[in-house]
Amino acid sequence: MTTQSDLYDVLGVTREASQEEIKRAFRRLAMEYHPDRNKSEEAEGRFKEIAGAYEVLSDPEKRGRYDRFGAAGLNGGQAQGFQGFEGFAGFGDIFDAFFRGTASQRAAPQRGSDLRIELELDFEEAVFGVERELAYDRIEACGDCRATGQRSGSDLATCPECDGKGELRRVERSLFGQFVNVAACARCRGEGRIVTDPCPTCRGRGQRRAEARRSVRIPAGIDDGSQIRLSGGGSAGSHGGPPGNLYVQVLVRPHERFERVGDDLLYELPLNVAQAALGVAASVPTLEGGEVELEIKPGTQHGALFPLRGRGVPHVRGSGRGDLIVRAHVVTPTKLSSAQRELMTQLAESLGTPAVPADGGSILGRIRDALG
Repeated sequence: MTTQSDLYDVLGVTREASQEEIKRAFRRLAMEYHPDRNKSEEAEGRFKEIAGAYEVLSDPEKRGRYDRFGAAGLNGGQAQGFQGFEGFAGFGDIFDAFFRGTASQRAAPQRGSDLRIELELDFEEAVFGVERELAYDRIEACGDCRATGQRSGSDLATCPECDGKGELRRVERSLFGQFVNVAACARCRGEGRIVTDPCPTCRGRGQRRAEARRSVRIPAGIDDGSQIRLSGGGSAGSHGGPPGNLYVQVLVRPHERFERVGDDLLYELPLNVAQAALGVAASVPTLEGGEVELEIKPGTQHGALFPLRGRGVPHVRGSGRGDLIVRAHVVTPTKLSSAQRELMTQLAESLGTPAVPADGGSILGRIRDALG
């Protein structure tokens, strides 16, 4: 661009832009076109143009003259900085004021690490809920030195490397102005103070590994693989930061009689052929420990389902419970007495499926086919 370019257009702002909007626009463009970041051929010229526009528009007096008289109102017709940095001595200070603190690495509060542990529960504990006490290892602030790392009764010393600032600054000058590089002090790790008499408990670290105990309430209805978050139950933070969280992963042991399907319980009810064919009043166990009577109707087929409402797993979110689903499991006998064999033979004949010799091995299969 030439010296006649509109300074507001250079920064991409309107003439009604506030000083804060002008600052933000300059900062964004300066970072984009700084020759140390942008290696394109036009970057240097664009960078100078942006700097010159900001030098004028950031000064209320110069901005006023520019708004009234245009470029002619600025030093005899030229906007400073557009012909090079020789006429723009203050740009290094402007750029430094914007960016000198952004790279600071002085120690800041840091959140502690999260921890994860596994908790095994019996099937009934997961269904009905339980309160358990957890014991686990974590990093805690050392109580003997109050997390300073210094032996109790003595004070930390000022770091001689950074003179207590916690950071080291290095000033660099170039054609484009003055820049300040800021890095955390390696000796004190950004603290500004150093340990001269280490705490014997934590050996100067300010933290130590210790066993933690915490109670956790397992809600009724929790499922295998679920995770519970305990805020602040993780390791201690550093530099005064908050502790991390503890995540408890729940592992549920299987039950010998019940299977969980969502919030329903599935129970396999064994029935012999006669019970399935004639019907029966069966006793069905419940997870609470009692039994309920269930009427099995005549002609019940293998795999038939009988729901018992509200006797399943409590809904972990909300009220109510799932169902206890009873599934008929018709058991075919594998060994028959002579009398039972005679009866089954008569049954087969009455159903139109006469028995074959015992060595044919198909009579029971025919009976199963006849019964469905």
